[in-house]
Amino acid sequence: MVESERVEYRPMIRDLPTGERPRERLLHYGAGALSTSELLAIILRVGTGGENVVRVAEKLLARHDGLPGLAQATIPELCQEKGVGEAKAIQVKAALELGRRLLVAAPHERPQIRQPADAANLLMAEMSLLGQEHLRTVLLDSRNRVIAIPTIYVGSLNAASVRVGEVFREAIRANSAAMIIVHNHPSGDPTPSPEDVQVTRQMVEAGSLLAIDVLDHLVIGRQRFVSLKERGLGFR
Repeated sequence: MVESERVEYRPMIRDLPTGERPRERLLHYGAGALSTSELLAIILRVGTGGENVVRVAEKLLARHDGLPGLAQATIPELCQEKGVGEAKAIQVKAALELGRRLLVAAPHERPQIRQPADAANLLMAEMSLLGQEHLRTVLLDSRNRVIAIPTIYVGSLNAASVRVGEVFREAIRANSAAMIIVHNHPSGDPTPSPEDVQVTRQMVEAGSLLAIDVLDHLVIGRQRFVSLKERGLGFR
């Protein structure tokens, strides 16, 4: 007798307790209490192929390396994800464009970074799911408000491969006063490696020459993060 293939069960949104559904959670706790994937799930509304919509949203974010990649993706590219048709892709693009216009029209509404957790909370939901290392920079104005969060590298990071010019190019283009470096460890363990410390030291020194303060370097693991600044690693 051949053993049948085991299929992992993932409940649909309607099968979840009412208090765990994204729409109800937003209604009771506010949008800020939801992860990026939950907010995206509300826009998508319905999952197909036996998966709930939160799972579809998580896979969509992972495929496109988070919100910045999602914003750059075309509608046909979004439609490549199972469960995302043209109508849903259009809804996602419209929502992202509204967010972009809000930042342009109301800079005072941009998130302000006061502590490492503020920056980590912007990225942890997405970056903790990524299967490869990604390095991003959180670009800040003179009041530590977020200007943009570009992806700089994808792949293993070390001091030899990380080029100063590439890390600071977007910061210079955006006229940033400061920035925070963020990268993830796909293993889930956010403990900084010796290479992470070396990269940090290199970027801090370069930033002082370019008059762009490198305020911190965060390493994101599985729902955890480490601030190298708080640990005194790579910073004087």
